[in-house]
Amino acid sequence: MRENATRMSHAKSFDAFERAKQVIPGGVNSTVRAFKGVGGTPIFFESASGCRARDVDGNEYIDYVMSWGPLILGHADPGVVHAVRHAAERGTSFGAPTEAETELARLIVKMVPSVEKVRFCSSGAEATSAALRLARGYTRREKIVKFAGCYHGGNDALLVSAGSSALTIGKPDSAGVTHGTIADTIVVPYNDLDAVRAAFEAHDGEIAAVIVEPYAGNMGFVLPRPGFLAGLREVTRAGGAVLLFDEVMTGFRVAPGGVQEREGILPDLTTLGKIVGGGLPVGAIAGPAEIMDHFTPDGDVFQAGTLSGNPIAMAAGIATLKALREPGVYPRLEATGARLAEGLDDLFSRHGVPHQTNARGAMVGFFFASDPVVDLTSAKRSDTAFYARFFHAMLARGVYFAPSQFEAGFVSLAHDDAAVDATIDAGESALEALLSAV
Repeated sequence: MRENATRMSHAKSFDAFERAKQVIPGGVNSTVRAFKGVGGTPIFFESASGCRARDVDGNEYIDYVMSWGPLILGHADPGVVHAVRHAAERGTSFGAPTEAETELARLIVKMVPSVEKVRFCSSGAEATSAALRLARGYTRREKIVKFAGCYHGGNDALLVSAGSSALTIGKPDSAGVTHGTIADTIVVPYNDLDAVRAAFEAHDGEIAAVIVEPYAGNMGFVLPRPGFLAGLREVTRAGGAVLLFDEVMTGFRVAPGGVQEREGILPDLTTLGKIVGGGLPVGAIAGPAEIMDHFTPDGDVFQAGTLSGNPIAMAAGIATLKALREPGVYPRLEATGARLAEGLDDLFSRHGVPHQTNARGAMVGFFFASDPVVDLTSAKRSDTAFYARFFHAMLARGVYFAPSQFEAGFVSLAHDDAAVDATIDAGESALEALLSAV
């Protein structure tokens, strides 16, 4: 690993980025990819297999981004590749129903405890937008509550104190979002039940929904305090509002039925994505029939999309969820995530680096911070400059973490003990180099 750190070249990635900037705004098609949170030039990838990805310069990395979560089986999983190839041979899109949509929906209903019906769309962002429209149509109310630092996709009404790439570039609020669009969005701190109760008291009978990442993955990996999710369930039920769990990131990753299964708290609506498409673009709105049947064509809440239920994405999702239902899968994922988090915790402790680590299922996160990170304010107090240095030191040693402090990390079934141990060894070398240079 040390030798690799001295001879890794990124010349082709640099050239590729310069060419990209000529025809793509900022040279990227998703903001976090631009490395603004860590500095330097983004890496351009060429191929990947299992838990390893290769860039255009031929450098290989142990990958903990995993396409931001969906590749829970690993890159280019043979079963998923076979399913995609077979589906493509039959037709890439019909704009009409296929039986694959029903099959994937049935798998989701079997796995996610609060779900009776599923409506597919093409992204997690699209899912959250439609789910909020559904909540408003169902309750006949207009206001929503969201949490600072929680990211729910690029929806105008939710780009208020957002996380993920909006936070990475230091602009939680986006230009182009009108005051009217966000007038009905109430923002409160994550993990603050008193603030939620106050919002319901101030807007009695007006709040349609509370939307939350039950485990926040877009201001870094931040867990709910004991009783927080149960408190949300109590407050929304008493206030006649919909509790909406955005499990686009956590769904099927922290348990077969997501956070709601793991914590035993059932929401009224759930949004899903990423893993549901096995790495292809897909999203889903899911919940009980009583609410879901308000969608058109039977109800009066409009939702549609030309590529909704795309047969290739459905095939990838079916292959992925079937693989996740095999015995022993989730204990393996849990053990791998814990091994990585505990290894990093021990590494940082031995070197005297202030830190916080979390792991649940196949999601892992760490902050360079002395105090617990429980919300956006405490997340922003972490040492992002040291994270950037650590990121590049690990990149030079063949380990690819998220290019932002404010993102979660992901392990997959393809990550084995050897990959995790190699990561910790690289971390040892990286920290020795960083701390000796101070």
